[in-house]
Amino acid sequence: MLRDKSLIPLSRQHQHALALCVRLDRAIQNGPIDPEPWQAEIVQIFEQEIAVHFSAEEEELFPPAAKFPELRPLVQELVAEHALLRDLFNRARSRSLDQQALASFATALVQHIRNEERQLFEGMQKLMSAEELETLGAALDTALKDATQACILPSDATRQRQK
Repeated sequence: MLRDKSLIPLSRQHQHALALCVRLDRAIQNGPIDPEPWQAEIVQIFEQEIAVHFSAEEEELFPPAAKFPELRPLVQELVAEHALLRDLFNRARSRSLDQQALASFATALVQHIRNEERQLFEGMQKLMSAEELETLGAALDTALKDATQACILPSDATRQRQK
């Protein structure tokens, strides 16, 4: 199903986070990594985009989705995943993630994004009217206005560690 225009800003941000996870996974597959630059990048993307993204979802996206009984358990699961991911972001901030924890972080973030894209967004598009989606889109635009819109590129330190 094509993504409704009201949800595209969230999907774009999902792409940014997925790109980080792909790069991290590839680096880990290539051998030992230095966790420091990866944690710095994780904190940067959280502060520039994901913190606002999570808030927008929790305040604007999840409440209307939870009005549908068939989506309510999924919304509860996604809220719990936000809590887990916030904890991992905080651990990155305190530089307490080792290589294994970084791999677990990437796996958890990818799974969370897939749940939103494949289950929540698809379900909302099937259940909500065009008018409801349009209203949701306007609310999301306002809620996301403070998030950085540019894809965050890897730092020089991260690129050097990947080689």
